[in-house]
Amino acid sequence: MGDDLGDEWWAHEGKSDASEAEEETQEKQPTEKPSTQTQPEKRKRVTENTLKAKKKKKNDQKECIIPQKKETEDEKSTKPKKKRKKKKKTITDVLSSSEPKPGCSADLQNLVTQYFSDKRSVIEQEELKLLDSCFLSSNDLTHTLSSYLKQVCPKWAKIQKQHTEMSSVVLLIVCSSALRTIELIKQLTAFKGGAKAIKLFAKHIKIEEQVKLLQKGVTHIGVGTPGRINALIEKEGLNLKALRYMVLDWNWRDQKLRRMVDIPEVKLDFMKLLESGVLNGCKEDKVKIGLF
Repeated sequence: MGDDLGDEWWAHEGKSDASEAEEETQEKQPTEKPSTQTQPEKRKRVTENTLKAKKKKKNDQKECIIPQKKETEDEKSTKPKKKRKKKKKTITDVLSSSEPKPGCSADLQNLVTQYFSDKRSVIEQEELKLLDSCFLSSNDLTHTLSSYLKQVCPKWAKIQKQHTEMSSVVLLIVCSSALRTIELIKQLTAFKGGAKAIKLFAKHIKIEEQVKLLQKGVTHIGVGTPGRINALIEKEGLNLKALRYMVLDWNWRDQKLRRMVDIPEVKLDFMKLLESGVLNGCKEDKVKIGLF
C-alpha cells in the first residue's frame, strides 16, 4: 500500500507548481489592470479640477473688475470736468502773426490815460490830455532817424546856434536800451551837423561823469533811456528848460518784438519822465513830441 500512490508524485508536484503559478498570474492580472486604468483617470480628474479652478478664478476676476469699471465711469460722470487753462498770448505771439503798424499821437494819448486811470481823479485825467498841436508828425516806417528829424525840425541849424544853456538839451531822444542808444547816435550823423550829442544811459557810465559832461559845455542832443534821464533830472544834472523836441523811439522792436512801452520797467520810467515836466511843457506849447 505504501507503494500504490497512483500517478507519479513528481508529476503532481510539477502540476501543482504550474497551477499555482497560473493562479498567481491570474490573481495578479486583475489587480494590475485596475492600477493601470486608475492612473489616467486620476490625471484626468486633476486636470479637470485645475481647469475648473482656473475658470473660477477668471470668472471671479471678471466679476471683481466689472463693478470697478462701473464705479470709475460713474465717478467720471459725476466729477466736474477741469477746464484747460488757456495759455496767455505774449506780445511776441501777437506781433509775430501781425504786421507792425506805425505809432501815432492817439497811441501815446491812450497809453497815458490808461496808466493814470487808477492814479488820478477824473479832473486830473482831463488835465493830462494833450492837444494835436503838441505832437510832431509820426514816422510812417519809411524814414531813417536823420530823414525823420530833417522833416520835423527843418530849422535845426538855426535852433542849434541859438542854444547856449548848460546842463540842458534842445532835442531829447528816448529809447529802451544802451545798445539802441549807440545805434541811434550813429544814425544822427547826417542830421546833427556840428551839434554835440551825449549818451544818457546807465550801462558802464557813472552818473557823476554824465553830470560833469553836461556842465562842461553846451550839449544840443541827448539820447538815452528814461531811467537814466530821470536820475539826472533828480540830481539836477539835467534840466528841461531848453527842451523843444522830444522824439520817442516808438516803432523799434527788440528780439522779442517788444516796443519801448511794452517793457514794464521802461514804461514805468517813461511815465515818470512825462510827469517830471514834459507834459507841462507840451501844454505851454514849449515842447513837441514825435513818434519815430
